[in-house]
Amino acid sequence: MTSATHRNAPVWSHVKDFLRAHEADRIPHPGGTLLAHLARVAALLAQWGTESAVQAAGFCHAAYGTDGFDGALLGLGDRDALVELIGPRAESLVYLYASCGRAAVYPRLGRDERPLFHDRFTGSDHTPPEEDLRAFLALTAANELDVLAHNAGLATRYGPGLYELFARTRDLLPAPAWAYCVRQIGPDATGR
Repeated sequence: MTSATHRNAPVWSHVKDFLRAHEADRIPHPGGTLLAHLARVAALLAQWGTESAVQAAGFCHAAYGTDGFDGALLGLGDRDALVELIGPRAESLVYLYASCGRAAVYPRLGRDERPLFHDRFTGSDHTPPEEDLRAFLALTAANELDVLAHNAGLATRYGPGLYELFARTRDLLPAPAWAYCVRQIGPDATGR
């Protein structure tokens, strides 16, 4: 996949077509549909200057469902189809994001030098390389900040905890992601 932003529709058209074929444009999500959310997440990641594999992972981050979104577009037995669509690096990031057992992982992030990740699909624990941890955090920030921007109730309920998570991990986030977080949820989370 070439290095380009979401605004360059031809680069992402095959991904959009794939997601439409899996009905992402029919699944309700804060801000419209799951497809609209996925496109916004990929656009944020591009705006923040992440590599194209991270942007592609952002576009497909919910393909296997997530710990916060039960619906899956693909079964885990269909991982090869996603590898073919977005490449092995991007697919591995989609799997890392989807498999994350958030209750076990989030408290470790920014506190443990080498945080263990709990894979909710296999039940195993592993420590991802720093490059993957950075990509995971960028995906997490883009996803969560987009959700909070489109649902005031979720922003009130989860914004302060997410702000605290991103503050703890800001040295691993792209600088524009941290700045975006501060602008979007910082005043509410910090009371300023």
